[in-house]
Amino acid sequence: MKHVARLVLASLPLFVGVVTGACAKASAADNSPAPPTAATATAAKVGTDPGHAGQGTPLTPTGHNRMAAFAAGCFWGTEDAFRHVPGVVATAVGYAGGHTQSPTYPAVCTHTTGHAETVLVEFDPTKIPYEQLVRDFWKIHDPTQVGGQGPDEGDSYRSVIFTFDDNEAAAAKASMKAAQTSFSAPITTTIQPMGQFWKAEDYHQQYAERTGHHGCPVRLPIDTQM
Repeated sequence: MKHVARLVLASLPLFVGVVTGACAKASAADNSPAPPTAATATAAKVGTDPGHAGQGTPLTPTGHNRMAAFAAGCFWGTEDAFRHVPGVVATAVGYAGGHTQSPTYPAVCTHTTGHAETVLVEFDPTKIPYEQLVRDFWKIHDPTQVGGQGPDEGDSYRSVIFTFDDNEAAAAKASMKAAQTSFSAPITTTIQPMGQFWKAEDYHQQYAERTGHHGCPVRLPIDTQM
């Protein structure tokens, strides 16, 4: 079934949460753990150190694992979605695609650093192919929206696939071409090589899982079907 992207997003009952404005996120004090549920128990099996991410340092997956990175609006909801995908080994949120060093959340919120709120994913390719991660990426946000995502406006909320090699770049481009047939408006997602990744502040990491607050919209629940 084809998505009429903007109309679907406006009416879909599974669209989770609302952010009250760009960068209207938690402070460091918003750090209370969520009560345990079946969903958080499942997500808790996923690690929190993809590629040994740091502050602009090289990313090195463990063993035969591979890396992927996606920007799809507010990184709380995007990370929460990918943490429930079988085959994902670890996730973290941070900043990528910018032109400044050592970005902080307040700096990124000014929309002057060029960074996008990004989810770094380490995955086991024997359990899930990269192509499936990209298909899931199309499901959880509106890749046709210009200048933000949902109620969040500004380039830090833009749609980006950051690729780690030529094979990922080719797969992402082919997937975007296929996904375009499901949307009535042009996909605005950019596909670009991954540069430095700056891990975000601790209070942003696994936010939905830790607090139980789903303050960022996710268009559809993740599954691993087409």
